[in-house]
Amino acid sequence: GPGGAPGNLVRRNLGVANGEDLKETLTNCTEPLKAIEQFQTENGVLLPSLQSALPFLDLHGTPRLEFHQSVFDELREKLLERVSAIALEGKVEERYKKLEDLLEKSFSLVKMPSIQPVVMCVMKHLPKVPEKKLKLVMADKDLYKACAVEVKRQIWQDNQALFGDEVSPLLKQYILEKENILFSNDISVLHNFFSPSPKTRRQGEVVQKLTQMIGKNVKLYDMVLQFLRTLFLRTRNVHYCTLRAELLMSLHDLEISEICNVDPCHKFTWCLDACIREKFVDNKRARELQGFLDGVKKGQEQVLGDLSMILCDPFAINTLALSTIRHLQDLVGQDTLPRESPDLLLLLRMLSLGQGAWDMIDSQVFKEPKLEAELITKFLPMLMSFVVDDHTFNVDQKLPSEEKGPVPYPSTIPEAFTKFLQENRIACEIGLYYILHITKQRNKNAFLRLLPALAETFSDLAFSDIFLHLLTGNLTLLGDEFALEEFCTSLFDGFFLTACSRKENVHRHVLRLLLHLHHKVAPAKLESLQKALEPTKQVG
Repeated sequence: GPGGAPGNLVRRNLGVANGEDLKETLTNCTEPLKAIEQFQTENGVLLPSLQSALPFLDLHGTPRLEFHQSVFDELREKLLERVSAIALEGKVEERYKKLEDLLEKSFSLVKMPSIQPVVMCVMKHLPKVPEKKLKLVMADKDLYKACAVEVKRQIWQDNQALFGDEVSPLLKQYILEKENILFSNDISVLHNFFSPSPKTRRQGEVVQKLTQMIGKNVKLYDMVLQFLRTLFLRTRNVHYCTLRAELLMSLHDLEISEICNVDPCHKFTWCLDACIREKFVDNKRARELQGFLDGVKKGQEQVLGDLSMILCDPFAINTLALSTIRHLQDLVGQDTLPRESPDLLLLLRMLSLGQGAWDMIDSQVFKEPKLEAELITKFLPMLMSFVVDDHTFNVDQKLPSEEKGPVPYPSTIPEAFTKFLQENRIACEIGLYYILHITKQRNKNAFLRLLPALAETFSDLAFSDIFLHLLTGNLTLLGDEFALEEFCTSLFDGFFLTACSRKENVHRHVLRLLLHLHHKVAPAKLESLQKALEPTKQVG
């Protein structure tokens, strides 16, 4: 018959004769042909009307195997349809009782390739496969591979290590994809790391696969979050925070209320997701986000650890920082100080919570970091004064010049600015985004004035991949300046080359930039840059 199965076991369990039985019959009989005919009659398809039709097939030279195989395939299809139907009909207990009985009968044939799909289908439709069967599937590599994700979820939820083995390569792939975007050779202002919308990002392969593996299983969702927290702590890699938010929102898109309703961050993440989509936190959503933060109750502070991880996602930080720069410009126009703007203070509060994520999860002390008063009373007004300097300079340029000649652009920066960038994480983040902002405006004067402050920043933030990815993109707008010696010396000798030898990533970003703009750089300068950028013997 089709399939071939492990001999005696099947006969004992199912009362079906097999090759072993035929061998036994033929060994112990006097008339082999009669014995074969009898075996065929006893074990063939028992339909009276078929007996006369089979010789007709013989006349056409159709082997019995082919006939039996096609009947078998038909029956298997019917059975698979029936199993799927049983899983949906009648009372819950009854339908599962039928499926359990069917599994009990058929499981001994699970190794038979022809029957395996039926057994797998029965298990797939059982919300709780008997423990013993799960253990047998788990112990056999091929069976484990063949079973449906619905069955694997039941295995994974009690085997964290096995689930970890399945998830781990996906997380590696995710981080690699992010790094490939940051180092991609396409440099542009219009298409950068932050261009794809949240909805587009959630369609990515890794997020989709994880969503499918989790299904509606809260236990598996919690395990994935635990993996992400652990990896974030171990590596400080903020892309794990992005994945944390993307995964939750992917389940939100599918309306998996079983999980969304129990994740305390769901509504906060949903609201923040809308801000990220607009790349701006508007007043209505700001109130909503503030409501969530103010609503954290005594005894539930642990949720701050999760919220901080959601806010540490670079896409969230980018949105908060861009909104902060926009607010500061508005305040200049309104003659208002930062301390008088509740919206601005909320943005700083969220930036601070996001930037403090690693420390909070590491120390397990769940309280919001205090904002330093000087950030609000000294640093932000200083940034506003830079905005004013630009306005003043532009107006001066337009006035009829008197004998004393044109007013030069301010070239010095307050020492306090440099100090803030070195010592205060939030100030540094906002300062870097301000520099990105003036570069995007093609404001060469302001850029050269502030550039020296970037040589030393808080935990080298000015040499982080995300900042350099954005800066190189914005610098393409100042392409023509690369022909000028002074500009190149400030940018390369004063900034990039100070870190190239100790930071391989900076080296890569400079090469990306030059690949894009080398034809604009003065030949003599290009030659000295090529010498400076030649890899040393130690570089891989």
